[in-house]
Amino acid sequence: MSGLLGASTCPGPGEASDPTPPLCAKFREPLTEARFQQLFGDTELEPELFSGPAWRRHCRQWKWRARACWGPGAWRLLLARLPPLRWLPYYRWRAWLLGDAVAGVTVGIVHVPQGMAFALLTSVPPVFGLYTSFFPVLIYTLLGTGRHLSTGTFAVLSLMTGSAVERLVPEPLGGNLSGIQREQLDAQRVGAASALAFGSGALMLGMFVLQLGVLSTFLSEPVVKALTSGAALHVLVSQLPSLLGLPLPRQIGCFALFKTLAAVLTALPRSSPAELTISALSLALLVPIKELNVLLASVLCFTSSLDTRYNVQIVGLLPGGFLQPHLPNLAELPRILADSLPIALVTFAVSVSLASIYADKYSYTIDSNQELLAHGISNLISSLFSCFPNSATLATTSLLVDAGGNTQLAGLFSCIVVLSVLLWLGPFFHYLPKVRSRGDEVWGGWQGWLHARTLGWSAHLLSPKAVLACINISSMRQMFFQMQELPQLWRISRVDFAVWMVTWVAVVILSVDLGLAVGVVFSMMTVVCRTQRVQCLALGLAEGTELYRPLRESHKLLQVPGLCILSYPTPLYFGTCGQFRRTLLQHLGLGEGGRETPKTDGPSDAVAEPVRVVVLDCSGVTFADAAGAREAVQLASRCRDAGIHLLLAQCNASVLGTLTQAGLLDGVTPEQLFVSVQDAAVHALERLVRDSSKGSGIQEVLG
Repeated sequence: MSGLLGASTCPGPGEASDPTPPLCAKFREPLTEARFQQLFGDTELEPELFSGPAWRRHCRQWKWRARACWGPGAWRLLLARLPPLRWLPYYRWRAWLLGDAVAGVTVGIVHVPQGMAFALLTSVPPVFGLYTSFFPVLIYTLLGTGRHLSTGTFAVLSLMTGSAVERLVPEPLGGNLSGIQREQLDAQRVGAASALAFGSGALMLGMFVLQLGVLSTFLSEPVVKALTSGAALHVLVSQLPSLLGLPLPRQIGCFALFKTLAAVLTALPRSSPAELTISALSLALLVPIKELNVLLASVLCFTSSLDTRYNVQIVGLLPGGFLQPHLPNLAELPRILADSLPIALVTFAVSVSLASIYADKYSYTIDSNQELLAHGISNLISSLFSCFPNSATLATTSLLVDAGGNTQLAGLFSCIVVLSVLLWLGPFFHYLPKVRSRGDEVWGGWQGWLHARTLGWSAHLLSPKAVLACINISSMRQMFFQMQELPQLWRISRVDFAVWMVTWVAVVILSVDLGLAVGVVFSMMTVVCRTQRVQCLALGLAEGTELYRPLRESHKLLQVPGLCILSYPTPLYFGTCGQFRRTLLQHLGLGEGGRETPKTDGPSDAVAEPVRVVVLDCSGVTFADAAGAREAVQLASRCRDAGIHLLLAQCNASVLGTLTQAGLLDGVTPEQLFVSVQDAAVHALERLVRDSSKGSGIQEVLG
């Protein structure tokens, strides 16, 4: 307790220091909470904002917020909501512009085939993948805080959206659709996908208004990584029919992965040799020359006329320009709300996780609530242009960083590349083949419908969907590589390993959205279970110091007869109040029938003295609810009835307020509330010394 000793305890020159301070040494006055507030607390009241009735306080708060929207407050608000106004004046043009340009062009080149490929996962025509690779990227550049984040089409969201679209707009059982029927079906699916983007964007905007950016902490890293790894396996299996040229319907719902595998194995004898050859060549070329592979496949299709000789289906018409903006069918919003919520959560979780990783790496900060605003507006506005849900992407973000990207300005160069393809470079993709869809002879009807609604010219896009399926699979490599972290995760935390595995198994067996729900619930349950397994520790004094450590750590710690110092390092709520009552009563020797032999954590041969003073260290009690507060009040009553003096140390203001409202001060006076364990222990020792029957024994223990 050297921190509480006066100057008289310091040894003089040439004197040996005594590691154990004598009990008669001069201590400073122990500080109670009330005394500490008198000496160091801020006695000045807050401005009149917090005075008067509640309704008047709320009115003053809103007036204060309204005034903040004028003058300097309006400029600060504009700076917070438009991040380029903060970083663009400090942009290092000579050092960063070339890197941003190269990285943006590189990512834009990848966006073109990847956007069309992920559109197939979404069950919409490939051109809408290009729209989704343009509008969201442009909007995030203006609103996002992640300097190294690349947004656009994301395989996990495309898979979740495609499952919802297939369920909302199923293909007729016959499957043999005419051109008009096919264009009507595609139009309905595009509308459903854009409605999902609108719904998820609206939900994220609502979360921004409620300032729910903190929700990102509930989606732990094991949950997010297991979710993306499990979804990658779904993507791989869902692309098998395209790789083999099998006209199979898409399986949705629980066990869809196993249903697809069974259907593929059953129809394997009917696979197309030509499309199987294209798939094998594409996969062989994708690893070393991923982007060049699209051009090679187009050349192969053109020179060998695969579309006419071997009935290899092509993507069809790539419209130039953009669709006229229009609102999605708002009547569908009630039906898609259940699907929009997990899409919004996955969008937010993946985007904030990626942004945080690179923000920590390059020493800047992101605003999770601003990210909600950026992705919410991005999905909401892009849905007006028939885009499907979008988010940050793992592959293009990593590519952007590796290519030398420095700021959000790289997104503008990426948009220029995609815009060039949409407006001028369509003919260069003329011969890129696709895989036959069930009952889909050619998308001529869809082409005509789309051409009538577009601005500008159109060009044929003959692209094998087998190649796009291979692009989908190759884009999953990073997600599969995340499984390499499992051995290290096992060594660091078995609980996090269990969360990873449970989430992954749930995603694979059930579905992506149900797997996400299972992972979040299981992750939260592990937190609850760990709070219930925390043990109440008895503390002892380390000789020559003011430090109190658990008695079980060392037998050299001092334990004063009649004094029990307990630390309860967990929140006090309805789930832990039962354990709190049992463990404390055991340490104090208070059974149902009266006084018993108290439990001790000291040496096994130590004689347990009856407890006369107990110090409860509340520094680990981060919060208390009504049930926990009532349990603490009952404990104080039991101690008072048993003649045990109860002292509370280091209660934070929130916990102390809850205990006070529950009636703690009816049995505990303000003089029993201390600012630290050391102050409470000094007060306890002084009280025991004043007891003539025990004073000599305590003197012997402390020297």
